[in-house]
Formats: sequence, C-alpha cells, structure tokens
Amino acid sequence: MKPFFLLFFILVFSGQSYIMLRTWQLLPAVPSVRITVVVLMATALILSILSVTHVIDACPMSVSRIAYEVGTSWLIIAIYLIIIFLTVDILRLSHIVSSTTFKSNLTQSVVLTISLTLIFFLAWYHYEHKKRVAINVSTTKVLNKPLRFVLVSDLHLGYHNTRKDLHRWLQLIKAEHPDAILIGGDLIDGSYRPVAVENMAEEFRHMDIPVFACLGNHDYYTGLDNDLRFCHRAGITVLRDSVASFEGITLIGRDDRTNPHRKSLHEIMAGVNPKSFLLELDHQPYHLEEAMNNGIDFEFAGHTHHGQVWPISWITDALYEKAFGAWQKGHTHYYISSGMGIWGAKFRIGTQSEYIVLSIINRK
Repeated sequence: MKPFFLLFFILVFSGQSYIMLRTWQLLPAVPSVRITVVVLMATALILSILSVTHVIDACPMSVSRIAYEVGTSWLIIAIYLIIIFLTVDILRLSHIVSSTTFKSNLTQSVVLTISLTLIFFLAWYHYEHKKRVAINVSTTKVLNKPLRFVLVSDLHLGYHNTRKDLHRWLQLIKAEHPDAILIGGDLIDGSYRPVAVENMAEEFRHMDIPVFACLGNHDYYTGLDNDLRFCHRAGITVLRDSVASFEGITLIGRDDRTNPHRKSLHEIMAGVNPKSFLLELDHQPYHLEEAMNNGIDFEFAGHTHHGQVWPISWITDALYEKAFGAWQKGHTHYYISSGMGIWGAKFRIGTQSEYIVLSIINRK
C-alpha cells in the first residue's frame, strides 16, 4: 500500500501547487490579497490531511468538526479548481482564448468565486434532500406476508453527519412504516468519538423497528470493537458472515472485504433453506456473480457513493461492474446504493443521497 499512498500524496501536492500558482496569477496584483488567499488554501490542505487521521480527535469537538468540514470540503473544491484551470490552460494553448485569460483579473476572480459558491451551495442543498427510491420485487417463494424494508448504506456518522442529521434521516425512514431497516455498511465514518459524545445510538433505540446491518470498510477504520459497541447500544443486529430469519425470509450479511478471512458466500449459506426468499447485504459490490450463482434473490450493496460528485462518478462507473442503481443478473435482483450519508464534504453533484423502499410480494 505504501507506493499507492506515495503516489496519492504526490498527486495531491502537485494538484495543490498547480491551483495555488494559477490562483496567484488570476488574482489582482495586490501582494496582501494574493498571500492571504494562498495561505488559506495551504491551511485548507493541511486540514484535509488532518481530517483523514485521528489527530483531530484530540481537539475540542467544535474545532474538530470545523477542521473536518473545511478539510474535506477543500478536497472537492480543489478538484473543480483543477478542472477549471486545466480547461483554461488547454484553451489558451489552443489559441481559442486569449493568453491573458485568468491573469491578474479582478472581474474574472469575482465571477469564479461567485460561480463556485453557487455550485457548492446547490451541491450541499442537493445532498440535504434525500431521494426516495421505490423498488418492488415479486417472488414465487412463499412469504408469511408482503414485506416492506427500508434499505440504506453509508451513513458515515461522525463529525459531519451528526445526531441531528441522523434523527432527520430516521424520521424519513419511520414514515415508511417498514417491517425492518437494513443497513449496507459504513455506519460510522472513521472516528468513534463524535458518535459516542452525541450518543447517536439512542436515536435507533427510539425507532422501535428491527435493524440489521453488515459491516463496511469504514466500520473497520473506526475500530471493530468501537463499531460493534455502537451497534449493541443501538440495538442493531450485525450480520458478519452470518444469517438471520425474519418474517419467513433469510437475511444474509457478509463481513466486509477489509477482513481478509471473511467467508465465501457459499460457506455462509451452508444449511440455508433455498426455498426461502434470500436477501444478501454486502457492502462492496464486487463479484456480483456470486449472488447469482448461490441463488440469492436480492442483493443490496453500497460503498461506491457513485463517486459523490461528477466527474468521479465516471471513475466508479469504470471500476465496478455496476456502480449504482438497480440491476438484474440471471434471476438475482441487485441494488447498489449511492448512500444516504456521505464521506467528507456534504456535496452531491450528478449523484444523489438516497434511501430505498423495498417491497417484496408474492407473484400472482
């Protein structure tokens, strides 16, 4: 992994240096203005690095929250600045625009600032408004009754997704009157501290609705003991390479791929009645053919976030067989969710934050 992280940091610092240089050139030739803006950019980068470590856990909660929000937001803003500056540079080299474009220009500086502010305000607004996705699956298998589940993934509870956010999300879910809630991993973002300080587990206890979950990679980053402690306090049944029976159907929860010793789906299903409706939770949507080959009726996954913002969504589309949405392979139905919560900055551009209402009924 060391070469990967080395390459990652080289790219990050190269990108940061590029946008700082281009920003310096774009701003009016007033040293105090240029220095102030570039220093703020450098500070944001430092906060970006600190936000993905546990260093901020040692700070007061309010400071940690600001550091996380600013740092992770900067990563996304920086991507868009790189795209903008690269586009202008290409146009200049192609002699499509003047060579003086984006150089010591107050008007262009103001227009760029206002445009980015508007884009990211709308991206935040879009993230805050969750999308309800309804899916109906009919089956010839015998059900005790028609069932309704609310499926969510990637809550990423932490410094940015607070107890107030969780309360609002759970109220949306409760309004669906589900038989149970199924969570496809990444309950906690990476630090147990804000989850414990705000006692977020209590929000699930107030629901009085059965909750089942599999684990995701961020649950391991949080520390498995901490994550499982949270789930126990919240009354969440964690399925780690295990199965549970609920209202006549079989729920199968995979451990996350972070665990190199996780069992195969075939091993987990030893002794499972294939005549029951089989619903699988697996955080990362790799090897989707496994579900089809093992007779799974419905698989729910998350993890990809569908890239969170465009154009990263293009990357996830290229990396995964199916990075987002409903799909069918053989007789197996799938849904890969872009997540209800989010890692880092609360921005959605070209993607959505969502919860899925799954209705399972007998085919007539």
